[in-house]
Amino acid sequence: MKTPSTGVREIETTTLPSGVRVITETMPHVRSVSVGLWVKAGSRRETPEQNGISHFIEHMLFKGTTNRSAEEIARSVDSIGGNLDAFTAKELVCYNTKVMDQHLPLAFDVLADLVLRPLFREEDIAKEKGVILEELKMDEDQPDYLVHEIFSANFWKDHPLGKPIIGTKATVNGFDRAALESYYHQVYTPSSLVITAAGNLTHKALVDLAGEQFNTMHKNGSAPGEVVPATHARVALRNKKALEQVHLCLGVPSYPAPHEDRFACYVLNTVLGGGMSSRLFQNIRERQGLAYAVFSELNPYRDTGLLSIYAGTSLESARQVVESILNEFKQLKQELITDEELRRAKDHLKGSLMLSLESTSSRMSNLARQEMYFGRFFTLDELTESIERVTASGVQRIAQTFFEQKQIALTVLGNLDGFHIGREDLVC
Repeated sequence: MKTPSTGVREIETTTLPSGVRVITETMPHVRSVSVGLWVKAGSRRETPEQNGISHFIEHMLFKGTTNRSAEEIARSVDSIGGNLDAFTAKELVCYNTKVMDQHLPLAFDVLADLVLRPLFREEDIAKEKGVILEELKMDEDQPDYLVHEIFSANFWKDHPLGKPIIGTKATVNGFDRAALESYYHQVYTPSSLVITAAGNLTHKALVDLAGEQFNTMHKNGSAPGEVVPATHARVALRNKKALEQVHLCLGVPSYPAPHEDRFACYVLNTVLGGGMSSRLFQNIRERQGLAYAVFSELNPYRDTGLLSIYAGTSLESARQVVESILNEFKQLKQELITDEELRRAKDHLKGSLMLSLESTSSRMSNLARQEMYFGRFFTLDELTESIERVTASGVQRIAQTFFEQKQIALTVLGNLDGFHIGREDLVC
């Protein structure tokens, strides 16, 4: 089945006989093509014993196929000046490449080969365990990363969203070939795969390339279901004497990615801590000089969401930083944001959107996310109009919904030396 272009974006969609979706956006004014092969199952699909297996499999797919060695995989795209990469997230895994338009057939062949024909050799698994364990140590040496992981584990307690994408030392050491192959065949199925591409290409060309590789793909089974997570407003203080700074992460629930109020959430996040002109940056860094890094971020998922604030500060200033964040919460609940702030936030969001869509890789990613989260494609006019429809009262309503003492979660990491903060201190 093929659908025609959508609005001003030249987007076309075809479902292969196997069930794999192929989506392209033609950008005739560029010379590059970005292609992504997306698996609609990230780390949140894992059981506790499997924690980190999606990320491990992502690594293993680059270790050799029935057609190419690991070195040949790396050389094939390097030799034509392209990029070949992959990443694992909470709700998806992506394998992607960006090349000059004339090299699309070769690049796609490499991408399909590593996804469809991995070897999972025992010796490669043993070596990759060492690599990932070193990656774990590297992450644990980064306090800004570590405080977010501790926060997530508490906020999404007993749910896969709260587990580290990379896994733990115990789970990684427990993986063997049988476990990897079993999970791979369970998750890497036609119904879970989406192929997206953007750049100087034709839809038919990519459908033909994809058909050669994926038309005979077997439907190995259905991926495990997902459980809607509950959020937990926990206060956690973690002592780590080696740190010079105190790192804190404070957050509240938010709306899921497809929610009708998502654009108001984006505006709220932008006003609160989404840039150098945001309230948190201007108040905590510029006016009070309490932190070098302070920002808020929105993490929407299929069925839930999180709005969190990070700051790195001194032990002496930690309480004042928390109080300053809570004061911003209180103001956003009690007072409408100004017309100037609303205008600035909308223009920031629209500008970021437009600039991001200038690259083929960003458009390729945008296609995949719209397919997976919405099942349709939005024109740029639709997106900008949705941003423009956000009102100050809509932003205030979201603040009043989520900025409540009983919903606030807080994690503090550092050489705490007797520092204490509790639920009673989180009044807003």
